[in-house]
Amino acid sequence: MSDRVAKDALFDGFARITKALSSGRRSEIVDLLAQGERSVEEIASEIGQSVANTSQHLQQMLKAGLVGTRRDGNRIYYSLAGGRVLDLWVAVRDVAAEHLAELDSLAAAYLGDRSTLQTVSRAELVDRMRRGDVVVLDVRPEPEFRAGHIAGAVSMPLDELRRKVRGVPKDREVVAYCRGPYCVYADDAVRTLQRRGYRAARLEDGFPEWSRSGHPVENGVDSPAS
Repeated sequence: MSDRVAKDALFDGFARITKALSSGRRSEIVDLLAQGERSVEEIASEIGQSVANTSQHLQQMLKAGLVGTRRDGNRIYYSLAGGRVLDLWVAVRDVAAEHLAELDSLAAAYLGDRSTLQTVSRAELVDRMRRGDVVVLDVRPEPEFRAGHIAGAVSMPLDELRRKVRGVPKDREVVAYCRGPYCVYADDAVRTLQRRGYRAARLEDGFPEWSRSGHPVENGVDSPAS
């Protein structure tokens, strides 16, 4: 094998990883699995695809080593193959935000006007949780909360928040978080709380970034907000 042929094969091998993320749906799957493992059926529902199409996407990602699987009865569950896969996704997302001029308009079309939404950094949230002057709401779907959440957070999926908002204490500011910086759940939660007269803000990103930074996390269920 010539040096040129060997080098081409090597760099084609590197490119298999980026090729596995070349679909927006596969990128969305990585973003979803950063919250915890999911079955094929759950992933299909989340990304708005058929189970057959979703399985094809997952097989491409499995071949590239981006995801792993486990079987439970007749169901197959997928998860990210490791923390470096999340690192890769965050890097791709950040590079896109820095270098794609149209990304701001694409984000605005999906997320709406964020100009009235206050954000809180991870470092600030850590400090405020230590002082006990903030209520932290995890507004992701409950299975994601059970898989892992910010230590001390209360599970309050968006639909539940709209029904039970009166149970959220008003004597402290509320900080909502969800899947990441482009997740709409936290934005909608903050808007809902603001309309009810709460002081509310969203975490600057989401649970994967919090966990990736080494901040305290828990899994399982929690007690009601108090």
